[in-house]
Amino acid sequence: MKRPHILITTGDPRGIGPEITKKALKDPRVNSLAEFSVINTHDNTGFEAIERAVSILKKGRACGLVTAPVSKAAINKTGVRFEGHTEFFARAARVKKIAMMFYSPLLKVTLVTRHVPLKEVPKILTRKRIEDSAALTHAALKKYFNLSRPRIGICGLNPHSGEHGLIGQEEKKVIIPAIKKSKTKIARLQGPLPADVAFYMAFNKKLDAVIAMYHDQGLGPFKMIAFENGVNITLGLPFVRTSPDHGTAYDIAGKNKANPGSMKQAIKLAVSMCKNSRC
Repeated sequence: MKRPHILITTGDPRGIGPEITKKALKDPRVNSLAEFSVINTHDNTGFEAIERAVSILKKGRACGLVTAPVSKAAINKTGVRFEGHTEFFARAARVKKIAMMFYSPLLKVTLVTRHVPLKEVPKILTRKRIEDSAALTHAALKKYFNLSRPRIGICGLNPHSGEHGLIGQEEKKVIIPAIKKSKTKIARLQGPLPADVAFYMAFNKKLDAVIAMYHDQGLGPFKMIAFENGVNITLGLPFVRTSPDHGTAYDIAGKNKANPGSMKQAIKLAVSMCKNSRC
């Protein structure tokens, strides 16, 4: 199989993105994996590089994209409405069903809700959001990770998954009905599981992925074991997109202190996903 063409955007030029990109591609074990095109930015935020990458991907001239971190606040200060890479790519690709999956060799986690205040989560948690997250996770595990019959665990929202309605009603009213419907298409779906049980099962290889209801429910356990090498994947796009699971790290930018581990893993994963999807 020919080497896939992977784009890399270097992110906010004031952050560590350019440094970790350079360090990652200096590693021959990374550099030899694919044909890489590095897209540097000509603005102060990194947004222009993202736009250029989307243009190339829309023309079918690359299979995947790895994005170094940008600052949403910095981009929005320029007058551009930017909620984040995930939302921007969804609009650009005109897809309505997307999800964030976080990957490490030990754990895969998909989020039903993303960057919203915790008090808003019960209000926006719907059956459809859960069903879409399950469907996207199931499809990705089959397409990109070669798992023919993925085992997926869905977390409850409340402690002990609501304790049969004694600790909240979201499980009975929203999560259980969504799981029942999803099970008609996804055979090895379990839940709602108490989050502590779900992550224990996944860590011990009894689940291939966990679906968490909100950001920190999923990212707390994930970052505990994958802080240095975690990767963010956008599910539902017509192209592969990964990124390091960290921010711009302005405090260490320009000091040659940035660890490229997460960027290396993001590049390796993008290559593997492209190959498995035969794009």
